[in-house]
Amino acid sequence: MGPLHDITIKDIAQRLNVSVSTVSRALRGSTDIKKETRELILQVASDLNYMPNPIALSLKDKKTKVIGVMVQEIANNYCSATIAGIEEYANKMGYQVLISQSHEKYDLEVINTHLLASRRIDGMIITISNETKNTAHLQELIDKGIPVVMFDRVCARLPSHKVVVDDYEGSYNATQHLIQQGYEHIAHLTISPGLAITQNRLKGYKDALKTYGLITRKEWIIHCDFNLAGMENSVRKLLLSPNRPRAILSSVERLSMVCLKIMKQLDLKVPDDVAIAGFSDNPVSSFLSPTLTAVTQPTFEIGQHAAALLINQIETKETPKEYTTIQLKTTLDIRESSLAGKKPVNALQA
Repeated sequence: MGPLHDITIKDIAQRLNVSVSTVSRALRGSTDIKKETRELILQVASDLNYMPNPIALSLKDKKTKVIGVMVQEIANNYCSATIAGIEEYANKMGYQVLISQSHEKYDLEVINTHLLASRRIDGMIITISNETKNTAHLQELIDKGIPVVMFDRVCARLPSHKVVVDDYEGSYNATQHLIQQGYEHIAHLTISPGLAITQNRLKGYKDALKTYGLITRKEWIIHCDFNLAGMENSVRKLLLSPNRPRAILSSVERLSMVCLKIMKQLDLKVPDDVAIAGFSDNPVSSFLSPTLTAVTQPTFEIGQHAAALLINQIETKETPKEYTTIQLKTTLDIRESSLAGKKPVNALQA
């Protein structure tokens, strides 16, 4: 037997002069063979360093022990940190992870979903793209018995478990902080109006303004395209307008970075000319100059919860009677980009 030869149950059977089926039953812990025979087979399997063939096991159990993960971009700090949480839990449970990217394109999301499904994944975890309005490709997976778990950007209509954060509270708290710093003219930069996170963060922003008796200006609520040129044009137009806001709340990390870039090009100072706060999970935020006030999310924990919900559904092999939505809290990390040192504005109501 060569050094590269994979030990099989046939090798064990030949060594002990017993049938392959006897070895197979012994390795499964069957009690329909003699105790002495079972113990001898287990000992020889250990001596020969026998390892079960994972492909053969997957064919037998109709499971590959592989889950698919779809994110917008792996380079996105939010996505990469969430993937780390997914992988940590999945690996602990004996599952491997296949990762794909939509690059914020609906068509690419659909194509890559089908590619993942063709790899016989046991389930899928996804945060949908900025363009995604139709989730028929995900419903197709579910109809085929492949469970789906959504996180961050989710679709309420889809029958699936979901992991989200309290986007409303995070946005409300960040807007309130800006107001309490003395900023009354606050713009909100966001993405696709069809996404739940967009709607919840926009509502938090509006309600905070209302709480403090401030007017919501439609021209200061800007839904940006997710391509870089489109974002830069939207931010530049806002900052060059005669009625320029004194502060900006951005709903995604990339918009905060674009704001800093355009403000530098226009020789505007943060926060002296315009203050900035926004949703961001980039560890670099605390090293920027000025440091960036950020609504941060428990990304690693989000990934772990998503993986746990998916793998539990895979293992139980049952369609849930009710689907779970786990909502986690955000944290407002106050830094230099929003600190004005001005007299706070008092709320008009508790």
